[in-house]
Amino acid sequence: MILRLFLRAAAALAASLVLSLPSAPAFAQAPPAKPAQAEICDACHGPNGNAVLPENPSLAGQTWRYIYIELKDFSEGRRTDPVMTPISKVLSRDEMIALGNWYAAQKPATNQFKADSAKVDAGRKVSDAVLCPMCHGGGFVGQNEVPRVAGQYPEYIRKQLQDFKARRRTNDAGNMTSVAHSLSDSDIENLSHYIANLN
Repeated sequence: MILRLFLRAAAALAASLVLSLPSAPAFAQAPPAKPAQAEICDACHGPNGNAVLPENPSLAGQTWRYIYIELKDFSEGRRTDPVMTPISKVLSRDEMIALGNWYAAQKPATNQFKADSAKVDAGRKVSDAVLCPMCHGGGFVGQNEVPRVAGQYPEYIRKQLQDFKARRRTNDAGNMTSVAHSLSDSDIENLSHYIANLN
């Protein structure tokens, strides 16, 4: 009798657990709709987050958390830019998150940059020496608040590394500042070719 009651209780518990599971996994959900606020981003970052101008970063495939944090930093003054600062100041928290989610769902395009093979090889060695993949992930695809930089144009990569080295950009708790401080100009040039070549 006790065994029968135990089996019934176990069966009821199992049934309730099955019914409480999500009806579909997260990856089967429909992709997010393009936020209205993204229309103003198109001019610099491209209609689907793939920038055409080499000075601007592509946002397609970027981690949503990185995009959210950077927008928040621009809006609160921890990072400054004559274009991004005023734009970010009018965005709500929910709008920032929606933008991050939408860009994260877009497919990164292959850039048209023709990298110098010697600089690519030299940049790979610099990357290994300073352990870039430890934070940016294998293939530099990013993770959480650490950005995807694979396939960004070298002009953008070069400027960010130079800004970190010169402490013109300091909104990452000093992580990149400490790394960039040890890089020579040739290291930065070689890294920009290596990372841009990671399409």
